Amino acid sequence: MSKIINTGKTVKVMFKPKSLGLSGGSLSADYLPLQFHLHWGNLSSVPGSEHAVDGQRYPMEMHILSVKSIYSSNFSQATKDSEGLAVLGFFIEVDDDTVDQPESWRKLTSYLSKITEKGQSVRNISGISLDDLIGGVDTTSYYRYLGSVTVPACHEIVVWTVFKEPIKVSKNLIDQFSTTVRVGNNCSEFITNNYRTLQPLNGR
Repeated sequence: MSKIINTGKTVKVMFKPKSLGLSGGSLSADYLPLQFHLHWGNLSSVPGSEHAVDGQRYPMEMHILSVKSIYSSNFSQATKDSEGLAVLGFFIEVDDDTVDQPESWRKLTSYLSKITEKGQSVRNISGISLDDLIGGVDTTSYYRYLGSVTVPACHEIVVWTVFKEPIKVSKNLIDQFSTTVRVGNNCSEFITNNYRTLQPLNGR
């Protein structure tokens, strides 16, 4: 992972160029992961996931965003392809039995105090891998649909894969996101409720 950034809207972690690949799982093409970012509510008691299952939403959701490999050098072309992007969505729920766990999420949240203001970043973050962050999630069990990016301009170019099994993270680590990173510079407002509301199914 090359960098963690406070964008003023979320916390984003960039991958080193072409360091990872995404394929299989009935995807129609090969994709290159670019970054992952997170959506949350306000502390762990206020749901912040962008998806819901049978009406249930979770405190957080992690999105791993990938671009179709053929567009890796021309991202704008991906916006013209209905499957130009692939996003893996992971629900995050509270593990009431732990504090500062899992270790991978403790390491990730340890960087938040260094990016409290919009635009701040830390390069060459180490000691964290995607495998560690998603823990023991069963990646063979998921929901799949064609949809849109959840930030403006909300292009309908995404192959969504949302995993059924959530990642379990201790409450104190989840709460750090809505109590540490801020929306601007020299600003007292924390980033909270940074999710898109549920959208109509449109026949899906």
